Amino acid sequence: MEDTYEDNFLVEITRMFLNIALIPQEYTLSMKKIFYINLLFALGLNAQVLSLQESINKTLSNHPDIKTFALKVTQSRTGYTSARADYLPQVNLSAEYDPIKTYVFPFNGQFKTVDDDGWNAGVNLKQKIWDFSKTTTKMDAAKVEQKIAELSLQDIKALMASKVKSLYSLMVVQADAIKVREQDLLSKEAYYAQAKALFEQGLKTEADTSRFLSSVYLAKDNLAIANSSYEKAKNSLSLYMGEKIADDVTLDASVLKKEFNIDAQNTQKIIASNKELKIYEENIDKNILLHKSAKASHYGSLDLVASYNRIGSLNEYDSKIVGVVLNIPLYSGGRISAEAQNVQIGTQISNEQKASKLLNLKEEISNLLLDIKRYEKTIQAKKAQLEAARSTQKVLEGRYKEGLATYIEVLDATALVLSAKLGLLEAYYSRALSIDRIDYLQGKI
Repeated sequence: MEDTYEDNFLVEITRMFLNIALIPQEYTLSMKKIFYINLLFALGLNAQVLSLQESINKTLSNHPDIKTFALKVTQSRTGYTSARADYLPQVNLSAEYDPIKTYVFPFNGQFKTVDDDGWNAGVNLKQKIWDFSKTTTKMDAAKVEQKIAELSLQDIKALMASKVKSLYSLMVVQADAIKVREQDLLSKEAYYAQAKALFEQGLKTEADTSRFLSSVYLAKDNLAIANSSYEKAKNSLSLYMGEKIADDVTLDASVLKKEFNIDAQNTQKIIASNKELKIYEENIDKNILLHKSAKASHYGSLDLVASYNRIGSLNEYDSKIVGVVLNIPLYSGGRISAEAQNVQIGTQISNEQKASKLLNLKEEISNLLLDIKRYEKTIQAKKAQLEAARSTQKVLEGRYKEGLATYIEVLDATALVLSAKLGLLEAYYSRALSIDRIDYLQGKI
């Protein structure tokens, strides 16, 4: 087996480790830095990497909602088979035995009766010839129902993928927020240590140390909140995927910086590919077909019937029938008319539901596109704010050491940097959520 790149790299790292003692003193420090950097990189090669697509694939394979809708697709296929069966030959086998049966027969101008046993056995066949398209329209409606089930499966897959994207993005945001909070805590601790040292030298007051110590406690609390939020998102994603996510997992941070091109055709493209809207359209078609089938029930059906029976009574003989039967319902208590009217009302309801869905869809798309534009501007503003806040913080840190600035100014500058970092993360996350929602509305996985 050929050695992989990672194997060769680790061999070189080991060789560096064994020979590092032989490096001359003047080169030892720089070589150690290079060694540790490479060692960290090599160790990173073995870290578990969880991609967004892998998370989606595992969720779609394991989540019970997906399996439920997949079973509904299979169930819809049996519905078509059931409807189609009405146009296939119906064959029945029958048998009867009567231990005591009274037979009547004429004898010398009078009717006489005899009690005896009797039996008969036979086979009956019924084949539908024509029912004014009642059965064929039911079959077409069953096909439409199958399409609806398949569209529903695609829609739930897109919805589940959207939820996974949201949780994955939240994990990325919280992981970055933890780093920001950790940096904030380190800086607060450094400020506190500095203020404490200056207080011991008589250069600062006790108020400085107390205020910085309070800020340390607050930073620790915020860090704990960020850790808790990350663990919650990780736990939720684990449940969706059906497997535990490693504590040292590496995520793809680029999911927050996905691009989206806004153009005049966005709304039309989303509407054209929206699965829920297509489901409403298919429901309308299904109800129209069911209405035609219900109306056809008024006209009855023309059937071919055939039977063969062997009858054993006082005598044994064969009975054969081959013929055509016409059944026309004259009165059914209003049931047929009520069924036709019910389906017609269902068609009207589906039309109104589709119109309502279309309005809501247009409104949501419009709002999402406006949000994406706003988040783009927010991201640019937060980047500029972060750069300015860092410059201000650097100046105030120097002024504080010289006694030209107060601890309040330093903490305010630190808070501005923290707010800008977290605000930038939030803007990226909010934009990603809006883009993911548009992907769902288009049925993308």
